[in-house]
Amino acid sequence: MASAISLLSEDKFLCSVCLDVFTKPVSTPCGHTFCSACIHKYWDSNDICQCPICKKVFDPRPELQVNIIMSELAADFKTLVRVKASTPGPQLPETADVLCDICSETKTEAVKSCLMCLASFCEVHLEPHRRVAGLKSHTLLNPVKNLDDKMCKTHNKLTELYCRTEQASICALCFKSEHKGHSVVPLEEEYEAVVSKKDAALANIQKMIHSRSKKIAEIENSVDEAKKEKEASVQVFTDLIASIQRCQAELVEVIEERYAATKQKAEGFLTELKMEVTELKSRSSQLEQLSQSEDHHQFLQSFPNLCSPLNKDWTNTGVHSDLSFKAVRDAVTQLKHRVDKVMEELPEIKMKRMREHAVDLTFDPDTANCSLVISQDGKQVIDGDTEQSLPNNPKRFDVCPEVLTKEGFTTGKFYYEVQVEGSTWWITGVVRESVDRKKNLDLSIENGFWTIGLDQGMYSAFKSTQQSDKITVKEKLEKVGIFVDYNKGVVSFYDVISKSHIYSFTGCHFTEKLYPYFSLCNSAPLIITPVTQKH
Repeated sequence: MASAISLLSEDKFLCSVCLDVFTKPVSTPCGHTFCSACIHKYWDSNDICQCPICKKVFDPRPELQVNIIMSELAADFKTLVRVKASTPGPQLPETADVLCDICSETKTEAVKSCLMCLASFCEVHLEPHRRVAGLKSHTLLNPVKNLDDKMCKTHNKLTELYCRTEQASICALCFKSEHKGHSVVPLEEEYEAVVSKKDAALANIQKMIHSRSKKIAEIENSVDEAKKEKEASVQVFTDLIASIQRCQAELVEVIEERYAATKQKAEGFLTELKMEVTELKSRSSQLEQLSQSEDHHQFLQSFPNLCSPLNKDWTNTGVHSDLSFKAVRDAVTQLKHRVDKVMEELPEIKMKRMREHAVDLTFDPDTANCSLVISQDGKQVIDGDTEQSLPNNPKRFDVCPEVLTKEGFTTGKFYYEVQVEGSTWWITGVVRESVDRKKNLDLSIENGFWTIGLDQGMYSAFKSTQQSDKITVKEKLEKVGIFVDYNKGVVSFYDVISKSHIYSFTGCHFTEKLYPYFSLCNSAPLIITPVTQKH
């Protein structure tokens, strides 16, 4: 029996309604066979009881019985299909990316897709569309994926039109409703119009690819040049240090040798001189004693010997180094001055780079404590001493004289400057958005504050409630620059006037929006100043 079945084509066992192998097949009076559930559902959904294939009308609705023979054949066919499925078969070609939606076991490559059925069919399961009158009118096209995308999501109809006004594919019902009055054309017509522009579009894309590839090469070359410049600069200093250390070693060796020779010569002179001094002291003592004696004869005999000069003349004797190192010292000093002069320019270069990330800030009155007064342009804030009557706001700092800016940041780098000149108590930096604004000032990294400040003439960086780092500055700060690299977790503070670094918080882990933060407790204002490239 199975061998006989294997000679029959699969479509002999397919229901024309569900396009799958019969389940409980029943035959209508006209002789056509369908799944019991399929034919009953078909009749229930139509006003006329007729055959889906030949359209013969049945009145009254007939009572159908399961076709036992066809049911057994269909069951045997399903078994045969499962056996074939368990046997390894040839692999589908790589291009077979659209498969038949009807094949229940081994999937076969689809040859057509139906826009009415929203399904793709292999050669076997496509046969009803070529034979059944009701299916012949369906629109078939080469296999495509995602057939649902071709249906209108609002009306569940095929999108056969294109709205040029909204630039969207639409169905006929869309054209009569929400797209009424729009410029609408058939989808094929729009396709032909757009595809005609393909060559120009491709040429433009290639042009953009070329320009961007050129820019990529330019940027990569700049990075390479910067890397080479860095390596060359490091190498120059490395070579210079090595050269200086080598010259220093050679010079010290020569100096040590010259010093040893000079010292040895000097020691000989000193020994001789000390002996002569001893001799002269002895003569002086003898002369004093003889002058006190009444023995005039002895005095006259001894006097010439005691007063005679020593034989050696020391007038032109001295210890001099044969080698002068003044020229070496002068050359090294000059080199140091030149390097120092170049190094003085580095802070200006660094400040210039940071200022490239300058942002325009304004104080946010919704966050300002009631004692603070903000200028009309939003750039200055002072402590007004007396509290103002302001509306309650969850963003407002209720206890301490604090204020944020309107602008917040969640990525990248930003830089701004604040004038603190004349203020005797101030704090500035950045805070995370969720800081508690209803409690007393509690500055710490843990609480979301990365700040420095001035109090009682002392500058400090506030790391925690128990610890603050003292900051030493050469001159009193007049203007502070704040640079933040959100992604690298760095908050740095600079003295804008001297272009020197003050303090940095590093290794920070930012997860929220950051806001520039200010606090003051005196009449002198804090001023957000415009950032310029030179000061």
